[in-house]
Formats: sequence, C-alpha cells, structure tokens
Amino acid sequence: MIIRKTTESDRNEILNIHKQAFGNEKGPVIAKLVDDLLDDETAKPMLSLVAVENNKIIGHILYTKAIITQTDTSVSAQILAPLAILPAAQKSGVGQKLINEGLNQLQKTGTELVFVLGHPSYYPRCRFAPAGVQGFEAPYPVPEEHSAAWMVQELNGDVLGRINGKVKCSKVLNEPQHWRE
Repeated sequence: MIIRKTTESDRNEILNIHKQAFGNEKGPVIAKLVDDLLDDETAKPMLSLVAVENNKIIGHILYTKAIITQTDTSVSAQILAPLAILPAAQKSGVGQKLINEGLNQLQKTGTELVFVLGHPSYYPRCRFAPAGVQGFEAPYPVPEEHSAAWMVQELNGDVLGRINGKVKCSKVLNEPQHWRE
C-alpha cells in the first residue's frame, strides 16, 4: 500500500469511497461535503491524501485550514475531516496510516495543531486528546456527553496549555450539521 497526495483525476473515486464508507444514508452527504471542501478556497491550505493498494484507491483523508479565534497569538491549525476507508479494507490499519502520514506531512509544513471531531476510542490511538479540557471550543457546541469526541493534537510549537480559543473552520465545514458526533 502507498499513501500519496490526491490529484483531480482521483476525485470521483474519492467521492465513491466516502459514499461506500458512510453507507446509504450518510454516504451521499459526506461525499458532497468532500466535493465542496475540495473547491472551498477558505479551506486552503489543505492536505488531501489517498491510500492506494493494487492500483486501487481504498482510503481518503482530508485536512483543511482552521483558525483559532479569541486569542492574540497566531496559530497554524488544521481540521481532520473526513476520513473514509472502503468497507472491505476497514479494520486493517489503513485509517491510522492515512492519519499518521497526514500528521507527519503537516508537521513538516509547520502546522502546530490538528483538531478532529471523531470517535473517542479511535483517534487517541494516533495521539489525539480531548480539546475542550485544553481550552479549545469547537466551531459549534459539542454536547457534554460527546465532549471526548472533540480532540486535538499538537505537532509543533508549545501551544497546548499556553493558547486557547474557539476554532473556526472553512466556510463549507462551518455548518452545524457537520458538528454532531
């Protein structure tokens, strides 16, 4: 398996992966979100990666620009959303490999923080920790019973414990329906 940056020619295959990974109900909604994010100028700089096995794309991950508001300090931040793996390739480590490769590439570009709203038992495997207790508010309120799903990881700098604020995401991602775990 190789992980590489996406190209425009990958787009239809990427959208299909999201449709299959998220099922008949959520799949088309997530695929449209990805399609719109890829064209969203406010989401740039972004990092879009695919996992390829036997010349077939089996997974996709997208990181888009985030801004920390309510602070005087400039912080380079990204949001991981979404991650999708073809059902036949799930539970084989593809997702973690995509996450880790993305984090490695973002670290090299100087990104300081990466946020995710995701399953609280999955993302800590890739060193994510709850963001709310670190003083970072999600773009939309996350219910208390799901607060552990709002997570952050520090890649560079000395940000955690020193900076806090509200996270602002790209225009396309800045809709309340995308912030329900």
